[in-house]
Amino acid sequence: MTYSRRNIAEEQQEAQQKAQQITTICEQLHITLDPIDWQHSGMRARVTVDAIEISDLQDLSHQDSASILRHVQIKLLERAALITLCAQPGLKAVVWSPVEVVQPQAFVSLWIVMLETDERVAIVEYIRNGQRVYESYELDLHDERALAKLFGPLHPGAYQPGESVTIEEYGRQYSGEIVYVLPPSKVSATRKQPSRGRHTILGKIYPNDLSSRYLVNCHDGFPHVVNQWQIISETRER
Repeated sequence: MTYSRRNIAEEQQEAQQKAQQITTICEQLHITLDPIDWQHSGMRARVTVDAIEISDLQDLSHQDSASILRHVQIKLLERAALITLCAQPGLKAVVWSPVEVVQPQAFVSLWIVMLETDERVAIVEYIRNGQRVYESYELDLHDERALAKLFGPLHPGAYQPGESVTIEEYGRQYSGEIVYVLPPSKVSATRKQPSRGRHTILGKIYPNDLSSRYLVNCHDGFPHVVNQWQIISETRER
């Protein structure tokens, strides 16, 4: 029993230290955690923000600040998306995609959250009064000034606004209309792209490293931002 009590005391001490470390990290990230019940649950104590469970103390104690921030963002972005759609209980998010926009903006970051229903919700992350805040974002697709403020000036591309295309994203195909043409991304795509050089897609020849991106409205929420090589077919109006 003495050995067991010593183990419990050691775990509580560790849990107290880890709880304080994680709380401090989150404060530096403009995140206020709910009180962590390390006294009763030890390293298995739940870590929550506004009653939303992020993870447990054991898991977060092995993460760096960037990873802890991503854990919090994923949970709070999902909650904001569900609130926006007044979703039924139990519905989950399946994809979280940050959107590359022109800086500076009034918000810190813009995300597209896709739910199990395939609905796409735009959520912006603000820092207000020293705290991260997540809210829905509305974009007027007919307002060229708003589009330019978000994505920069209209970029030249192989396809033009108004053209109907079919795109491939996350292994699925979607059809819609091109709303805006964006410059190439500054961030390397995580998905493997065709080899560098000149390639032909739908009869168009273009250099890979200079190909445009497109904002495509597929009428399933916020438009899809896709690379040129993700356009797999087109339908031109006659």
